[in-house]
Amino acid sequence: MSARPPEALDWIGLAGKRAKGKRPDYFDDPAIDRILSIVMALVAEVSVLRQRQDTVERLLDAQGLVTRADIEGFVADKDAAYERGVETKAYIARVMRGVSQAMEAMAVEEAPVEQISRELKEW
Repeated sequence: MSARPPEALDWIGLAGKRAKGKRPDYFDDPAIDRILSIVMALVAEVSVLRQRQDTVERLLDAQGLVTRADIEGFVADKDAAYERGVETKAYIARVMRGVSQAMEAMAVEEAPVEQISRELKEW
């Protein structure tokens, strides 16, 4: 496989390329799986935008003015990378909170409300 310069790649075509194999099914309704896929793609895009914004803010703090080349050439130092990692982890936890709570609820066997009500009446 020969290496091509980045500008020769069809990024739109590559982004729409279908993955090999069957897509995993997480929900009974395939429409919900598609919506989840769309939401997760948007989550990834927002995460990248947050990092890019962090880059601009750090460069502005350091230099006062920035160019596109400054932004593109920025490499986060160890502290900045750690801060970004913490922020990204917190962001994903917030986005996935509903799914996490649903999974936790499935793991905990709780009695139905009707059963609890009966038990309280009998008590």
